Amino acid sequence: MLTHHDRPEAVQTIYSRERSWRGMILVLFLAVAALPQDAGAQTAKGAEAKPINLGLISEINQSAVEEHFREFIRYVARRISPGSENQVKLVIAPTVFEMAKLLEQRRVDFYMESPYPTYRINYVHGAGKTLLRRWKGGQAEYQSLIITKRDGGIKQLSDLRGKTIVFEDPGSTSGYFLPKLFLSRNGFKLVEKRGYDLYASPNETTYFFVYSRRKLIESILTKQAAAGTISDDDYACLDKKSKAEITVLSQTEKLPRHLVSVRSDLAPLMVGRLEEILLAMHEDEEGRRILKKIDQTTKFDRLPGGEEGLRKRLLEIFFTPERKQK
Repeated sequence: MLTHHDRPEAVQTIYSRERSWRGMILVLFLAVAALPQDAGAQTAKGAEAKPINLGLISEINQSAVEEHFREFIRYVARRISPGSENQVKLVIAPTVFEMAKLLEQRRVDFYMESPYPTYRINYVHGAGKTLLRRWKGGQAEYQSLIITKRDGGIKQLSDLRGKTIVFEDPGSTSGYFLPKLFLSRNGFKLVEKRGYDLYASPNETTYFFVYSRRKLIESILTKQAAAGTISDDDYACLDKKSKAEITVLSQTEKLPRHLVSVRSDLAPLMVGRLEEILLAMHEDEEGRRILKKIDQTTKFDRLPGGEEGLRKRLLEIFFTPERKQK
């Protein structure tokens, strides 16, 4: 049997190279073994360590809104990364445009809004992705009702031409955007005014805002306006006397009551964890208590038809050629 020294020179050269490669492999193995975790685990750990920030849209009473949702965001943050609840932020934007900017700047990670602002932020500005449906007020879906005084002379929708209607709030999906677009698709030319217009053109339907449900009903019953718009859940809360004095002329399509969205570039691991926490929130006592505190929320659930189905649904309702030109 040949020893190392007895091998021919060429064989000794090959042997030396094999020893060299084995040494290099051993060094690499030891270096990898010295790492605390693999790259994927480190990414996961890093994603979970960052506090998650909630965004909301409100022009008024921002301090009250912050107090209202503080316990909710701390609950979510604690389950994403224990100990991070003291670092989370509730970021309040005055407008849809400002919220889109905050998402693009990564100052907001997820937000909750009604369908029309969600459509603008996610599918016009492209700053977010819709994640879940929120059962706000115990409702999965809602719609707008166009109402009028029962004995006010308005018998059908077409009778509103040349008349004045009232909307509740210029920032509301059910109180403005949804019924306005519904009327536009039905051939109405809507013109905003400061108040009741005695000299409205017979080819136009004028409108103004009253900023409260009480004033909206009052405007209809006192004939300051021929009709008004109200969500079906607000209608259900009216007293018997008011319901007896008004009638429903028409109703719009139904939409999700409220939605949860995340910023477009939020890490998939964080998105998955947030979804998991929100979907299970109604299953524990603390979660149910906090949900009830934020506008009588019942639970969060997945979007019927997924995000793509919702996107198509919102585009069908809210997109118009006029908006594209603008």
